Amino acid sequence: MANSSTTRQLFGTDGIRGVAGEFPLTLESTYLIARALGHVLLRSEPKPEVVIGQDTRESSSWIADRVSEGLASSGCAVRSAGIITTPGIAYLARARNFSAGVVISASHNPWTDNGIKIFSGDGYKLPDADELTIEQEIFALLEDRNRAPIPPGAQGQSLPGEADLRQAYIAWLRGNTKTDLSRVKILVDCANGAATAEAPELFRACHVQATFQSASPDGKNINANCGALHPEVLARSVKEQAGQFDLGVTFDGDADRAIFSDANGRVVNGDGVLLLVARDLGSRGLLVGSTVVATTMSNMGLELALRRSGIRLLRANVGDKYVLEEMQKTGAILGGEQSGHVIFLDGEATTGDGLLTALRVMEIVARTGQPLSALIHDLKVFPQIIQNVPVREKVPFSEVASIQQAIRAAERKLDGNGRLVVRYSGTEALARVMVEAESVDTTKALAENIARAIEQALGS
Repeated sequence: MANSSTTRQLFGTDGIRGVAGEFPLTLESTYLIARALGHVLLRSEPKPEVVIGQDTRESSSWIADRVSEGLASSGCAVRSAGIITTPGIAYLARARNFSAGVVISASHNPWTDNGIKIFSGDGYKLPDADELTIEQEIFALLEDRNRAPIPPGAQGQSLPGEADLRQAYIAWLRGNTKTDLSRVKILVDCANGAATAEAPELFRACHVQATFQSASPDGKNINANCGALHPEVLARSVKEQAGQFDLGVTFDGDADRAIFSDANGRVVNGDGVLLLVARDLGSRGLLVGSTVVATTMSNMGLELALRRSGIRLLRANVGDKYVLEEMQKTGAILGGEQSGHVIFLDGEATTGDGLLTALRVMEIVARTGQPLSALIHDLKVFPQIIQNVPVREKVPFSEVASIQQAIRAAERKLDGNGRLVVRYSGTEALARVMVEAESVDTTKALAENIARAIEQALGS
């Protein structure tokens, strides 16, 4: 696909996302997005075949239908895996030699939102330049739609989800597990999302003693006071049932991330998982380059704990695709985000996979015979505050004097004894202010000052 320096307008850090039924996720635009993808695929191969999957949102079915229709109209064959995790589609795209994989999901967003994620045939998320190529084709189709009428959409014509596709993904995950997990007792929160389609069968196949909650999706309860967005709910359940579970794990809506709870009901986020896995791989001489890739949002405490174990931490921009790019560039085999995306490049995985992460964590606990809390006992988390500020437009912060003044004042106050990250969300109309410092009061005050400056200048 062609390269270009033009800024993307539809694609964010994780595909195209928005409110279902509103542009760019209308009956018309979802059809055209898929048709545009089909046109791009046809430029490189004569008979493309695409695998599609979806999460449990109420809108996922009709969006999947429209995407399937758009792909078919451009000459692509389409096969559906039905409800499946995002990494499940990434795996199938690569393992079954599809031209591309498409996931209908808005991940951790509310049920009213949805999205379209696209994977290349190699199982990796599209580079920014390739997303831009598809965008240009989408806008060309939008301009030309009066000359090429768009069909209204067939009713009740949804492609049936093929069970053998989901089974292939489950079998691959099961094959990655080399440790006896039969003594592991775990509480699993499926976020009423895509994990409900694979997690129960997978954990049974691995002989894990698993109990499930938030595993009854109704189209509107995905991520609702459950899942990786609310890990405290899982942690509280583990604590209330003291002694019944060795640990807990909770996924987000499309299960590409996982957050954990130790047996005492303390939340263990992506930073804790990176420390745990890095030390395990390092102790067995398997951590290539003694390097881990995280993002600008990972806590200073992780960096210090890794350093004590002789492991270097590199930081990438927020977004698991950017973590992956840095891993590929440096040769690192482990990377991830504080939010729970963890990427393993010591096997066949190509993206963050919550189910795979859960298996890897359980393997370490089972193999070492140590509780999760003991394995990361020295991870001192610096007080961190993240404030989200709704914005009406994403003006570069460098162009707003009042915001720059607030940022510079905070940097002077920290004087090297903390961290400050101010950025826009890649998936929502939000500015995110992250401050870490040794004092909770300092952290809170600096974050509030910057958030106030952003709200006054750009707030919605």
